[in-house]
Amino acid sequence: MRIAKAMAHAGLCSRRDAEKWIEAGRVAVNGKVLTTPAHVVGPVDTITVDGQALPQAEPARLWRYNKPKGLVTSHKDPLGRKTVFEALPPKLPRVVSIGRLDINTEGLLLLTTDGALARHLELPSTGWMRRYRVRVHGRVTQEALDKLQKGITIDGVNYGPIEAKLERQQGTNQWLMLGLREGKNREVKRIAEHLGLTVNRLIRISFGPFALGDLAAGMVEEVKPKVVVDQLGIKLAEEFGLRRGQLDRQATRRR
Repeated sequence: MRIAKAMAHAGLCSRRDAEKWIEAGRVAVNGKVLTTPAHVVGPVDTITVDGQALPQAEPARLWRYNKPKGLVTSHKDPLGRKTVFEALPPKLPRVVSIGRLDINTEGLLLLTTDGALARHLELPSTGWMRRYRVRVHGRVTQEALDKLQKGITIDGVNYGPIEAKLERQQGTNQWLMLGLREGKNREVKRIAEHLGLTVNRLIRISFGPFALGDLAAGMVEEVKPKVVVDQLGIKLAEEFGLRRGQLDRQATRRR
């Protein structure tokens, strides 16, 4: 596999950060400093970062996190705002997020130790549905929402089919349920604005097969490895070492 992917698998950093480290001359393979992230490595290669051996890749782990409003989904924020990763319990290993939620969005954020897995799962090509409960100011009919099933174009940007349901009225607000598969930047808010609505609360309640459930705001809970393997499928689970980790734990319990 490519060197950046190997570094992400080891849980050292994201693939993007790995590419930056390589460009900065911090990564060497078999004693030779790399100049390109296109380098392919195998199991017999010795990889070092800043002179230290690359940690042995561990099976990927996955957590559900109920992100509160007011946190930035970034490891560092140039404006000095508090980040998701600063708010996480210190006992957690280094994790990256699978996709992002903006500062005012609440709800389910998946976290993983494997940057390559995160990159794979956040791609629209996975086809995973992202569901949101949305409180909007204004009025919209179910008939208007049904038209979103065919997709929509806003300011030259094409959005795929959208599942939309009007749930209830609350004073001058309405609660909607939206299901999206693409995860484009500010997608929900752009769609709402196109309908003449203003979003004043946005909660992601599921990402693919993983649901927020009754997880309290600010809490984080690891997804059991068997559940992850079942949801990802054997092929993908084996690619990211999840299947191996599951078998190792089963063997340990039998001893």
